[in-house]
Amino acid sequence: MGTASGLPDGVDAAALEDLACRVARAAGRLVVDDRPVDLGVTSKSTATDPVTEMDQRSQELIVRLLGEERPEDGVMGEEEGGSTGTSGLTWVVDPIDGTVNYLYGIASYAVSVAVVTGEPSRPGHWEALAGAVLNPETGELFHAHRGGGARLTTAGGTRTLRVAGPSDLALALVGTGFGYAASMRARQAALLVDLLPRVRDIRRQGSAALDLCSLAAGRLDAYYEAALNPWDRAAGELVAREAGCVLGGPVDDVPTRDLVWGAAPGISTVFGALVQELSARHVGPLA
Repeated sequence: MGTASGLPDGVDAAALEDLACRVARAAGRLVVDDRPVDLGVTSKSTATDPVTEMDQRSQELIVRLLGEERPEDGVMGEEEGGSTGTSGLTWVVDPIDGTVNYLYGIASYAVSVAVVTGEPSRPGHWEALAGAVLNPETGELFHAHRGGGARLTTAGGTRTLRVAGPSDLALALVGTGFGYAASMRARQAALLVDLLPRVRDIRRQGSAALDLCSLAAGRLDAYYEAALNPWDRAAGELVAREAGCVLGGPVDDVPTRDLVWGAAPGISTVFGALVQELSARHVGPLA
């Protein structure tokens, strides 16, 4: 059973948004203030896919803080330490989205915290209720809850995000990202070569969560990427949707690991069709 607002019974999405913001800020302080000289880097899927001790410490803090206030909820995170819950809600978290940037001292990475209903490991079977994406270096905090709009909070205050964007794809600034495996990057490069002459330009900042929030803030007009996990995009997608962006996947409106795309409404139909076509041609379904 749900409420008239479409939320599960007894769920206060605004309160969950507030919790996501507080937890993201706490983790953001940790990864900045406690960053050691030697990050203790190891690798995951490939040698170019790093993980640091701060990724794990950030997730441990997030899990602890969420458990103190929401002990019955589950947690799915990029690093070790997730848990199942009994409430029907799952927190989907990325303790450092953009670890390569963090490793190199580039101020474009994020802590991403979202809470979802459904099964977050199955595309189309989950929906975000609330979320927050923090850039710890700039202090920008993007946040939203379902049906409540999207906001950006900085030291100067909070403003509502509402996307506008161009109506001509040729004038669109497009964000993207690339996988870690060389074979994947070669296919993504082929897609990029085909897309680039049709748009204003391409940007790659190294954090899917920040890309989606940049779409919401009008810093990008469109965005696409493959090989994203739920923790990469759960909070950012909610912020983008609540700001009025149109999001989709390889087929229709369901983002999957094969493709996530988003765009301002005026170009969403043509952009979505184009990246679906180019993704199928150059990248194809992922294993």
